[in-house]
Amino acid sequence: MTRLRVTPVRSRGRDRLYVSLPNGTTVAWYDAEPAADGLGPGAGGRSGRVSVLPGTDTEAVLAALAPYLAGDVAVGPPPVPTPAELDRLSLHPDDDLAPNRPGEALHGEPEAGEVREAGEATGRWPHGGGPRFGFRFGFRFGRGVDRRVEDLRAQQIVGGRLDRLEDAGWRILHSVPLPGAARIDHVAIGPAGVLAVRTLAARDRRVRISDPMVRTGRAAAEPHLRWARRGAERASHALAAAVAPALAVVGAAGPVVRERPGEPEADGGAGTAEDAGTAARQDVRIMTDAEIPALAALGGVLKPADVEALYATARDRRTWLRV
Repeated sequence: MTRLRVTPVRSRGRDRLYVSLPNGTTVAWYDAEPAADGLGPGAGGRSGRVSVLPGTDTEAVLAALAPYLAGDVAVGPPPVPTPAELDRLSLHPDDDLAPNRPGEALHGEPEAGEVREAGEATGRWPHGGGPRFGFRFGFRFGRGVDRRVEDLRAQQIVGGRLDRLEDAGWRILHSVPLPGAARIDHVAIGPAGVLAVRTLAARDRRVRISDPMVRTGRAAAEPHLRWARRGAERASHALAAAVAPALAVVGAAGPVVRERPGEPEADGGAGTAEDAGTAARQDVRIMTDAEIPALAALGGVLKPADVEALYATARDRRTWLRV
């Protein structure tokens, strides 16, 4: 056979070596299984599968790949696609949530800075209002716009850090729509399980948590932990799998303070019966955006095939219609 070329490609956190003819025609590829030591192809303990297309000289392919192979390597024709892979290939683009950007629902909202600059330059504010009282798209300028801008930027930061986990075998979805106009900010599926991540924009303010209430700075406390749990419960029903709630705090001034059960709530209120029942629970993973990369070191819950199967189910918009 004509001399073969080997081209390394990294996609979705996995290594693949393509074997091709001089004209670029692919005749085989090598999928390397992840190694615990994180070493690249050819490292000790590395294993995987060489898929050879029909009519190809297997011996020539193995000779070309010899510098990269180590450990037990299976050789044969390409594997038959799994049902999850076939479902993913048949998914209509309108039903595919994978292209969603972080904060998808917030994109297109007017930027507070742009609105103020235009108003100050022309003296004209939408619908005749001033910088604090104009209306557009059904909400007030000033604090209303500012909060949406903060939320969008926070979701972009968290989403970007979660996307980087793909090299560690995680699959990520953003802005997952639920019935009733609700959304889950991020769904992360990986070796450590499934997380429904809610994002909190702190913007250089202190964050105090008294389950289920969360206070940022001097703003009124809000039940973010309760909302995170509800999102995880709905995700669990949709995916028929265990889903853990998580709260990602972006831009907090200092460490996040989580008060012990029995201390007064952050808003000074008495709370509800549901709140009292959850006060002693520590089930919500609280993390800052800087702590998200640490998820890459966790595992032992889902195998790669389970991750792909759950991801194929989760990315289908129709999965979430009845939760």
